[in-house]
Amino acid sequence: MLDQEQVHKVAHLARLALTSEEEAQFSGELSQILDYVEQLNELDTEGVPPTTRAIELSNITREDLLTPDEFREALLDNAPDRDGDFFKVPQILSE
Repeated sequence: MLDQEQVHKVAHLARLALTSEEEAQFSGELSQILDYVEQLNELDTEGVPPTTRAIELSNITREDLLTPDEFREALLDNAPDRDGDFFKVPQILSE
């Protein structure tokens, strides 16, 4: 079981400002989490290949297709400042 001092040390390393009441609360909660993880260590995983996810996924992104935008002119007309087919914005970097 984690004591309050160990929770304080972990909170300090994580740059968390916890009150003493929160440290006491998290001491019990983190201890329960660590106890559960310890139960998982009792499982026989010999011969089980490591995985990164429960189900296999292939590339699920769609192909990026270039298509003409039917609203281009309307978008450009709403710009505060425009230069031809481009938005004109204030310069933020010096030359």
